[in-house]
Amino acid sequence: MKRALLTVLLLGAYAAAGAQEMPSAREASAPLTLRKCLEIGLEQNYDVRIVRNEEQISDNDTTAGNAGMLPTIGLSAGYTGTLDNDRTTTPREGGAVSESNVYDQTASVGLAVNWTLFDGFRIRTNYKRLKEMQQMGALKTRITIEDFMASLTAEYYNYIQQTLRLQNFRYAVGLSRERLRITEARVQVGNFSRLDLLQARVDFNADSSKYMSQHELVTASRIRINELLANEDLDEKLCIRDTLIRVNSTLAWDTLLEKTLSANASLLMAEHDNTLAELDLKAVQARNYPYVNLTTGYGYGYNRYGSTANRSRSTLGLNAGVQVGFTIFDGNRRREQRNARIGIDNARLTRRQLEQSLRADLSNFWQAYRNNLEVILLEEENLIAAKENYAIAMERYLLGDLPGIEMREAQKSLLDAEERILTAQYNTKLCEISLQQISGNIMVYLE
Repeated sequence: MKRALLTVLLLGAYAAAGAQEMPSAREASAPLTLRKCLEIGLEQNYDVRIVRNEEQISDNDTTAGNAGMLPTIGLSAGYTGTLDNDRTTTPREGGAVSESNVYDQTASVGLAVNWTLFDGFRIRTNYKRLKEMQQMGALKTRITIEDFMASLTAEYYNYIQQTLRLQNFRYAVGLSRERLRITEARVQVGNFSRLDLLQARVDFNADSSKYMSQHELVTASRIRINELLANEDLDEKLCIRDTLIRVNSTLAWDTLLEKTLSANASLLMAEHDNTLAELDLKAVQARNYPYVNLTTGYGYGYNRYGSTANRSRSTLGLNAGVQVGFTIFDGNRRREQRNARIGIDNARLTRRQLEQSLRADLSNFWQAYRNNLEVILLEEENLIAAKENYAIAMERYLLGDLPGIEMREAQKSLLDAEERILTAQYNTKLCEISLQQISGNIMVYLE
């Protein structure tokens, strides 16, 4: 009979805890999976949208014209009028003729073409540089997207963690409330002292306070998710479909290292930086060569004079020319070449340093990932033992064979075990997310 009563009490406490934390139909919208959150975020997140616009600008700049490969064509027209007094002297006759208010006119229209045919491969170098910048723009977009996905994935599971922790605190409040009720009943019949009652009430109030404080952490996580999703209402209620933190325990070190060295976005960006440094040197070296410019045009000119026998004159014709030049000395060429070679060396060193840093980060996260997997297994065993210990303690407490302090310790041991396994699962998930991001495989969470 007493065991049946114990079972009913325990089931009632668990049911009360669970019922309190289920989102209501009014509060929650359609259930969100991690994939759905990521899809919404990739469309709405401000950082992602900004970096995509910047990538578009980089694409628009990658043209032959922007590199200087195409000629420039200009159309010009002009008109000039002059009003003055004119005095003309005829040498043979020795006389002079004066005119007032003489109006001279000049009009012209022309088409001019300028084209740099050769400038020491500088134009070609500029075009290659624009291509590199275009690829770096795509990589910058990828890095921003990967950072966003890692942040949102981590916060998604943090929300699950905080919600589960809230349920645990709610369960603790239920246990403390039941203990307080039992203690009050026993005090009335003289089985427990008033000290036991006061201690039970203190524990109940303490658990209630923790439960209320945990609400703040759940709210903060919800606001952070809404911020990442760029929702206008940051306090919008969320209904997350997942209720557990599922850890991928199948990651392999060799695969992660191989993908990191071949697909890490930051490492690929460093390689492009190295290429840009080499192009900077070529741009300086281009000044060692001559340049060839082609100019051509077609124009019409008209002049009308207010005096003299030749009242007007017009011209129409084609002109063309080639200009060849060579800079013998400019004072900075050798210095800039030396600095460009140093820049190449620094770019290579930076790339090697980044690779070493990525190897170190990957190794640290891998070690933490493997250790936390072992911790999860140990804590699962501890949780089973803590639940059995609490059941025995509750049975003895109902029989009056166990003091309230020892009952509280059994309750605390159970809650601590649940907290430790939850923390281990979340820490393992964070390590998993970091490993996937470093190896350039963060898109796996969209599958």
